[in-house]
Amino acid sequence: MSDAKNSAVPAGIFMPLAPRPISIAILAMGGEGGGVLADWIVDLAEQAGFTAQTTSVPGVAQRTGTTVYYVEFDPRTVEQRNGSAAAVLSLMPVPGDVDVVIASELMEMGRAVQRGIVTRDKTTLIASTHRVYSMPEKMAMGDGRVDPAPFIESGTRAALRFIHGDFAATAARAGSVISAALFGALAGSGALPFPRDAFESAVRRAGVGVESSLKAFAAGFTLATEPLASTATELPKEVSLPPVPMLKELDARVADAFPTPTHPTLRAALRRLADYQDLRYAQLYLERVERIRSLTSSERDPNALLLGEAARHLALWMTYEDTARVAELKIRSGRFTRVTKEVRVKDDQILDINEYFHPRLEEIADTLPAALGRWLMRPGLMHRWVLSLTQHGRVVKTTSLAGFLTLYGVASSRRWRRVSLRYVRENREIEMWLHRIESYAASDYALAIEYARCQRLVKGYGDTHARGMRNLRTIDVALASLAGRGDVAARLAAMREAALADEHGEKLGALLQEWRVAPATDAQAA
Repeated sequence: MSDAKNSAVPAGIFMPLAPRPISIAILAMGGEGGGVLADWIVDLAEQAGFTAQTTSVPGVAQRTGTTVYYVEFDPRTVEQRNGSAAAVLSLMPVPGDVDVVIASELMEMGRAVQRGIVTRDKTTLIASTHRVYSMPEKMAMGDGRVDPAPFIESGTRAALRFIHGDFAATAARAGSVISAALFGALAGSGALPFPRDAFESAVRRAGVGVESSLKAFAAGFTLATEPLASTATELPKEVSLPPVPMLKELDARVADAFPTPTHPTLRAALRRLADYQDLRYAQLYLERVERIRSLTSSERDPNALLLGEAARHLALWMTYEDTARVAELKIRSGRFTRVTKEVRVKDDQILDINEYFHPRLEEIADTLPAALGRWLMRPGLMHRWVLSLTQHGRVVKTTSLAGFLTLYGVASSRRWRRVSLRYVRENREIEMWLHRIESYAASDYALAIEYARCQRLVKGYGDTHARGMRNLRTIDVALASLAGRGDVAARLAAMREAALADEHGEKLGALLQEWRVAPATDAQAA
């Protein structure tokens, strides 16, 4: 057998080794212009005489759907190749062989690091540090947000160079999308062999939103070349609330009768309550808060911690979410203005907003007067008929007259909210919660503060609300078993955090089992 037959390359054929292509991976979510960013880079390379290509692989993330855009180009012009073939370009990023990784959000950056496409020996990593929260983060009973610090640390360790900042805020200030700011950061990084004006020319050639895109590009370029500059928005030390004429007397009562540390919370709560229902509802709120104020003193609680916690959580509970509230927020003019701005509707475009609703039998009954709602919930012909009508959701176009009037009618049910089944039930639970705070404050002030914070368990509607109430009832029963112990306040805080850790109460149950506390019966937890 001859050497020619054993050789991988036929005899007499010379195959020069082509230089390695430059590779760029872009991880972006829907609506962020990841495809536009990839097209800008391809145009940039082609205008320089290089052979370039882009591919994309869409995926489904737990936010808006994420796509991996991949760009490769041969860093040689036709003249530089001198008759040799162009480099073979790949369709997907290969772990350990990517020059630049651009991530439009911090969690997407984490995914890139986890997949191994960011490497210490060659990768320039550019990432926006803002967050678009995933569904598990949003659905958590407590604060389910992931700590961003480990992601920043992992990016620093994994990449040859790590450029990061809030490019979303940078783009928003320029009136553009994040892709333009990231393109500027790419130019500022020096990772590609092109001058700044070549990048800007690519934006101009695209011909869409040129001025705002160039403004965001410049801001992104600056952020990349000055990475130590802070991009965080400084929070105001004090929020100024506009005066509301009908709340003038209540604001005066707050200023005269309540400790100064609680004034911002109380004034914000009064506006929330009046907006939610009416002036009389705000007055009821203040009367309830005054009950807690009578339990405190400057010597006992100089920072008015119990009063502040109870006031904040009472305002949240009294403005519970129901169908009337959801419908009202959907049709507010400010919402249409905000959505129009977010999607950047042009003068010659028409915006349609489609809302998906799936009302359940329980939510319909909750909206009705208490007696009628209880009757509807009892098994019978009407119960079965309404149940059959709620098996499937429906889409309502709130930008149409019919859709707007439908939600306007639902929102109008707030007029009889005080006699609704939901209000009667929530009002009863609020009074029980307040009574327990008053009772605990007399014997264990720290316990009263921790119990006031247990309102965090009660949120949403439907199954979410029912699970939260069940956990609160379980804690109530456990507190009775723990009475007399010196560490009850600390144990209550631990039980609350365990209940917030998972919606099904499994961690709470495990904690009670560890403490050898008998769990609540179904009747007690109901």
